[in-house]
Amino acid sequence: MEISSMIALGLLAALALYAVVIYNNLVRLKHGVSKAWANIDVLLKQRHDELPKLVEACRQYMQYEQEALERVMRARGTVAQAREQADVAALGAAESELRLGLGNLFAVAEAYPELKANETFQHLQSRISSLESSIADQRSFYNESVNQHNVRIEQFPDLIIARALRFAPARLLEFTEQETRDVNLKDLFYSH
Repeated sequence: MEISSMIALGLLAALALYAVVIYNNLVRLKHGVSKAWANIDVLLKQRHDELPKLVEACRQYMQYEQEALERVMRARGTVAQAREQADVAALGAAESELRLGLGNLFAVAEAYPELKANETFQHLQSRISSLESSIADQRSFYNESVNQHNVRIEQFPDLIIARALRFAPARLLEFTEQETRDVNLKDLFYSH
């Protein structure tokens, strides 16, 4: 065997090995996005299960605030539907609506001292607030995973392997302008 043939075979083997390394890294990033989504999904399910309990605890005290309670439950359904369909865009909008509904519900609850003093309400409010913080943390992790994945499938030479094997970009979990702007506390506490 000639030296030039051996060099050519060595280069082909190195190129094939490099392609395998790129592919494995792309697969790792793709599964990192899936894992990050699964972490959000678990928290969303937990919060989904807590919301009816919160609404029921509030309903006993807030007889004249049915709209606030219904808004939370409608938003809960929309979030559940988006989560089940893994529709990241719809989930972002639904999450925004749910957060506004919860903010409104907690603000309205301020007008009911007996409700605020209720141990069940306090526990559920604390639990849901804790879940909200965890969801925010996981959203950040998810978006970072998506960003790493998307950058990698667009970088050369990874994009050659990514396009050949149909690696698709993942969607960031984005929120509506309404959620990202500052909250007007005056409107929350004095509109009721």
